[in-house]
Amino acid sequence: MRRLRDRVAIVTGASRGAGRGIALVLGEEGATVYVTGRSVRRDPTRPDLPGMTVEDTAELVASRGGVGIAVRCDHTVDGEVEALFDKVAWEQGYLDLLVNNVWGGYEEYGGDEAFDAPFWEQPLWRWDKMFQAGVRAHYAASRLAVPLMAEKPQPFPRLIVNTTFWDRGKCLSNLPYDLAKTAVNRLAYVMALELREQDIAAVALSPGWMRTEAVLQHYGTDEAHWQEVADLAQTESTQYIGRAVAALAADRDVMANSGRVLTVGDLAREYGFTDVDGRQPPAFTMAEQYLRD
Repeated sequence: MRRLRDRVAIVTGASRGAGRGIALVLGEEGATVYVTGRSVRRDPTRPDLPGMTVEDTAELVASRGGVGIAVRCDHTVDGEVEALFDKVAWEQGYLDLLVNNVWGGYEEYGGDEAFDAPFWEQPLWRWDKMFQAGVRAHYAASRLAVPLMAEKPQPFPRLIVNTTFWDRGKCLSNLPYDLAKTAVNRLAYVMALELREQDIAAVALSPGWMRTEAVLQHYGTDEAHWQEVADLAQTESTQYIGRAVAALAADRDVMANSGRVLTVGDLAREYGFTDVDGRQPPAFTMAEQYLRD
């Protein structure tokens, strides 16, 4: 349908995972997508996952009908983030959509330093990465995006999407993770209040359990055979959240959702989209043993 033709987007942390899925769907919708991340072909951050670089994602965006522009950017380095937005300003002159997806703290997930350990056993580096490469990176990119979004009035409200995780307001199992995601949710809310007069919407968007490349590798399968793995029955593709982002970006009334924490499953029912396999997974709920009231 090319609903986002002539729209300019930045998707951070898009070499793989949710960022890649979002970028691909935006490409299908005709957008120009700046794909950012640290992983590049000359220096991949996950050599065990070949083809997971910003250049690879940008090429896939182009293959789907959009314009993909790869930009190597460490979102914890202010100078590199500023250079990214300077590049968009010079090449495009405005910005319609920012997807803050970059994150940190998942390193060594499932290793000796267990992700669901009590807080006194959590390594401090996990806190630092979640707040520096996550919360602060979302804030830093957003403050640079707003002047570009205000530069050129558009027929649609401009939009900042902050990917998050949320489950009915319950406490998530990992204390640093819970606090960081709660901060992202609050970030979207307060940004929305301050951006109302500029007609720029800000939301937090929560997917379910996604079949990222790392998850598929962990279970020894791929996207073509995941249905053979019983544990993955309730998962969703990374393009499901991409379809949610595209639906929000194309909605003339998106300001009605500004400041809210939204779930991909609920938006699928509201906007009528499905996952790539035709299913419509509901809003994700973690198993009760991983939650505390």
